[in-house]
Amino acid sequence: MKSIGALAATALAILFFALVPSTASAQSYTGNYPLTWSISSGFTGTHTYCLTLTDNGTGGFPHSGPATATGNYVITSSEGSFAVINNELVVTFYIAGGYGTIGDVVFVAPARNGVIGAGFGEYAADGAFTDLGALTVGKAGGCGTDAGAVNKDEQPKARASNKKG
Repeated sequence: MKSIGALAATALAILFFALVPSTASAQSYTGNYPLTWSISSGFTGTHTYCLTLTDNGTGGFPHSGPATATGNYVITSSEGSFAVINNELVVTFYIAGGYGTIGDVVFVAPARNGVIGAGFGEYAADGAFTDLGALTVGKAGGCGTDAGAVNKDEQPKARASNKKG
């Protein structure tokens, strides 16, 4: 009789753990996040975006997948990818640079348990310049209907070309 009771207790414990979602699987970065990118050099200013992440593991890491962003500077509407590696979120967008080149925008921020913290953003194009600035990330689901909309009064200042010729 003792062995049947022990077997039943073991089966009940296995069933409990199989049915209760684990914290690892409950963590997800799927959603939209308001971003504020404050650049102090190059195209100075404060730029806003709505970043949408789809956490489906297609980027080769458990928390990775496609990313889209809409905003008012460089990434007016773009598709990219993201991954959370060692509690760091890395989002990359490839965009058209000047002179027929490809540039990129990268956002990096700490990420843990489905929550993204403050970090930084970088825009590099033409192999010659970088705009770097602080990044503030809002809560998941925080993009409103106008998040990332272009503010016509908030256009980047012109930058002198560093190319000769």
